[in-house]
Amino acid sequence: MKADPLKQIPLFTRLSDRERRKIAGEVVETCYKKGEYIFREGDPADTFHILKSGSVKCVKTSPDGKEVTMKVLMPGDLFCCDAAVLDGAVHPGCAQPMGDVCVLALSKKAYFAMLRRNPDAALEVIQYLGKRLHEAQENAKRLALNPADQRLASLLANLAARTGVRESGGIRLTVRLTRQDLANMVGLTVETAIRVMSRFKHQQLVSGMAKNLMILDLAKLKRLAEPSSPSLQD
Repeated sequence: MKADPLKQIPLFTRLSDRERRKIAGEVVETCYKKGEYIFREGDPADTFHILKSGSVKCVKTSPDGKEVTMKVLMPGDLFCCDAAVLDGAVHPGCAQPMGDVCVLALSKKAYFAMLRRNPDAALEVIQYLGKRLHEAQENAKRLALNPADQRLASLLANLAARTGVRESGGIRLTVRLTRQDLANMVGLTVETAIRVMSRFKHQQLVSGMAKNLMILDLAKLKRLAEPSSPSLQD
């Protein structure tokens, strides 16, 4: 029997096995490699994408042509769903694999039909979108109000929760980000992000490089990420 590709996807846990099998017949699974594009900025947003495996970064191009990493997606994430619900909408950014990834694609028509048949699943999606909106608002507030070390501490704590693997020396981040990615995601220059990371290493909060980071003291990072926490000093 063909494996059910939706069984491990959080947004489909409220569906019955029969309904998941029905939807699975309409899902297209595509695998990509680093350097390819799942979709590009300006492409029609007529499909829902769900990350099955690997990690993907959402990239926006600035007016001067510079690419800025906005967020990182992990398995189970539904992405660019806000654009897909609008008629005639286009993708506001690019989706780029950060390694080998597999993505499930479901047409807007099939997805909406599934939600109409399954009110509990529709509620799950509403809650998911509400959470995404809240995260976006909180991120905008952090970028506007918080100093650099609090922004970066918050990002690292979030990545540890979503992608971390606990090892003897701490929590290793499985997602491989460049220093530019880290800087972009918290609205800093690369030079500032490097200085903050150097302070974090001096304080024994983290070790390693941007592409191979280990969180040594997650509790302290979380405390530092709080708005009321004092910034680290050189």
